Amino acid sequence: MLSALKPLKLGQLSELFQQKLADIKPVDDKLRPVAQAHLDNLTKPLGSLGRLEDTAARLFCIAGGKLPLAVDKAMMFTIAADHGVVAEGVSSAKQEVTRQMLQNFLAGGAGINALCKSAGWDFLAVDAGVAGPELPHSPALISAKIALGTQNIAYGPAMSKEQTLMALLLGLDLALLAAKRGYRCLGAGEMGIGNTTPSSALFCAWLGFTPIESVGVGAGLPQEALAHKAQVVAKALSANKSSIDSGDALDALAALGGLEIAVMAGIMLGAAQSGLPMLIDGFIATAAYLAASRLCPAVDGYCIFAHCSAESAHKAVLEKLGKTALLDLGMRLGEGTGAAVALPMARAAAAVYNDMASFAGAGVNHNV
Repeated sequence: MLSALKPLKLGQLSELFQQKLADIKPVDDKLRPVAQAHLDNLTKPLGSLGRLEDTAARLFCIAGGKLPLAVDKAMMFTIAADHGVVAEGVSSAKQEVTRQMLQNFLAGGAGINALCKSAGWDFLAVDAGVAGPELPHSPALISAKIALGTQNIAYGPAMSKEQTLMALLLGLDLALLAAKRGYRCLGAGEMGIGNTTPSSALFCAWLGFTPIESVGVGAGLPQEALAHKAQVVAKALSANKSSIDSGDALDALAALGGLEIAVMAGIMLGAAQSGLPMLIDGFIATAAYLAASRLCPAVDGYCIFAHCSAESAHKAVLEKLGKTALLDLGMRLGEGTGAAVALPMARAAAAVYNDMASFAGAGVNHNV
């Protein structure tokens, strides 16, 4: 998968990426009134199932009006990669925890493993850029190192354009592979010590947040250290000002992002290319969504926001985007855990659309 990309030069990678973007078709929003008419004719008061109805209508549009609606089987990818910015002291955890947690995923002992098993997801971990040598083979691992982590965004770009395009194309290929294997819904999470810092920087660059507004405790940073984290974000924005000001989404992603963020963005693009719903996880996944939607606005129609993270800026980010998440459980683990927990909600939304009786079919007089 990745080996086919490594011999390609920047121009070839860019051309291949643009070809894949051209294959993404917008969701047909003209189907929304059709879905709403069906939902309004079911044996319940109008709108009484709230966000389940909104999700059912979204699934109907994504499916192109084809029934029955389905989100099974579902595949969760958790992407692991390291970040050079940890050298600035922006995380309470050390960089080697990324690798240790990847090993934990493969052993089945992480939060994402437990929640995927509980909710009925299949699971794969992806090594897109973890520092250190390759891990031993595992059926749960896709080994696809693009680099041994990113460069330090406080002093310049995180990634080259080639690396960024390779990460995006890797994500697209992962989604396409899942679609070919019959998956009907995708999720993506991440593991990368320090990755809330590049996510915060992207929110500043793309949504106009100030550094202090965008930063949070991440993996457990003390509150008194947030001012320093904000200073690092400000330094990154200054060091990469020309890329941000270019207005080119790929430039900004390469400058401020991370390998796992770019792979997640690619998976979102690939879900759209394959006509599949994508459950968006939390803070870092939303940064990936921003990248994907700036590279191809049509991707938005395929995305369902799973949960509002307890990471302090996420609620404000969702409000700025005009998005309402399915769940708000005070979670901030990442890994894809919020998306994992939301799959039963999406499954319930499909069941509402598929299985509830109409007033006429049930012999219920809803005019009384």
